Amino acid sequence: MPVVIATIKTKPGRRDEVLNAFEKHSPAVHAENGCQLYAVHVGADRVTVVEKWADQAALDAHSQGQALGAIATAITDALAEPLDIAVMDAFPTGDPAKGLL
Repeated sequence: MPVVIATIKTKPGRRDEVLNAFEKHSPAVHAENGCQLYAVHVGADRVTVVEKWADQAALDAHSQGQALGAIATAITDALAEPLDIAVMDAFPTGDPAKGLL
C-alpha cells in the first residue's frame, strides 16, 4: 500500500488559500476508489498531506484524477517552491498498532 507525503511550502500570506482548496476538494478525493487516508496538516509556512492508497493502481488513478487536478490549479500561484512529494512503502517497527499507517 503506497503512502504519500506531500509537503507544500506556501508564499507568505497564502497558506489559507491552499487550505481552502483542500477543504473544497478533499471530499472528492476521499470518495476515490482505494483512498484509505487523505489527511491535511498545517504548519506556519507549509501544508503537508499524508495519503494512503490501497494499491499503486489507486494512486495512479488519483494522480490523473479530476480532484487532484483541481487542487493543483487552485494552489499553483500560492507555492513558494515546487511541491515535495514522496511515495513510500511502510516499514513497520515496534507496536503494529503504532508503527504502521
